[in-house]
Amino acid sequence: MSKPMTAERAASMVVTFDGAPKPGFINFGVGQPSADLLSVDLVRAASELFFANAQPLELNYGERQGDARFLASLSRLLESEYGKAASPGSLMVTAGNSHALDFVCNRFTRAGDTVFVEDPSYFLAFQIFRDHGLNIVGIPVDNDGLDIDRLEQELERHRPALLYTIPSYHNPTGVTMSRERRERLVALSRTHDFIIAADEVYQMLFYGDPPPPALGTCTEQGNVLSLGSFSKILAPAMRLGWIQTDAGHMQTLVASGTVNSGGSFNQYTSHIVRQAIDEGLLADSMLHLRAQLGARVRAMDGALREHLGDFLDWQRPEGGYFFWLKLRGDVDANRLRDHADEFRTGFQPGNLFTPRGHGLQNYIRLSFAHYNEADIEEGVQRVASLIRRHAGKAVRR
Repeated sequence: MSKPMTAERAASMVVTFDGAPKPGFINFGVGQPSADLLSVDLVRAASELFFANAQPLELNYGERQGDARFLASLSRLLESEYGKAASPGSLMVTAGNSHALDFVCNRFTRAGDTVFVEDPSYFLAFQIFRDHGLNIVGIPVDNDGLDIDRLEQELERHRPALLYTIPSYHNPTGVTMSRERRERLVALSRTHDFIIAADEVYQMLFYGDPPPPALGTCTEQGNVLSLGSFSKILAPAMRLGWIQTDAGHMQTLVASGTVNSGGSFNQYTSHIVRQAIDEGLLADSMLHLRAQLGARVRAMDGALREHLGDFLDWQRPEGGYFFWLKLRGDVDANRLRDHADEFRTGFQPGNLFTPRGHGLQNYIRLSFAHYNEADIEEGVQRVASLIRRHAGKAVRR
């Protein structure tokens, strides 16, 4: 018989994560799902379905691209979500999106190569590129996504090995690249012989009309590697993602010594997720997830209008995780953040998201993924109090 759990033992079992907000804080800098969006019941049910008929060799290293049954299930999911057939042979299992991006750099770049990124872009990707010794060049973003005219100009000055883009519900701006720009980008990848690493983790997280077709549907038209992940649509701890590409680029990926030595990058978890896909558990969960996150978008947009409409400019995102806010006036968001603890709140400052390290000092990013609607209302009020106290005269219209 197990011993009763003491208060001390219970306290020692509190689960945390890197970047977790302090107790009592509402920190919109946290770009991770809240606990109520992480379904233990779904993962338990999918695990039980797998183990009911599991075979010993299913716990072996697995095939290099991934378990064939999982790839078939994933291809059906992508066909349903993307509206175009996805061959299982075009897919490869990864250990999440950060691993996929690092792996792509390993296979398709060398130290000293140039990588184009959107400016602004996902700031933690910059470190991955620097780990590989890459020269980072930023290309501006507007309301239709990556500025393709500017890209063409930069292609006259640089020969990038890689272009990294977040085409749908961009991090941090929330914008979505137009269909016409996607087509031009894919064509340019062939003309100028560079790889597109399309970070498409938010492609399925739309809260109204779906975005244009994923770049993963264009792998036969250009040098496209589409990176996807179950971290945003199921649970980050699964550490399961995928790369979608054509046969030639897939051959380069699977020829890796790491793959040849270790087999599938995430054999075990793929069995669990296969069950979640095949039994309809994931589809039901995604409907719930979209509804919950859509409500949070509306809550944050409404709270910003009520409490900060005179201080900020923004566009409500139609998907993803983030609001990108421009402070009116000459305000340094880094200095503003220095006072955030006084109001038990937080956010990410704009300069974090540019490879230049400057020029976006009057922008802030808020994530709505980690808090429910009531907390979002309270948190925005705290941010409003912070701005009014420390930057009110400078930003008010």
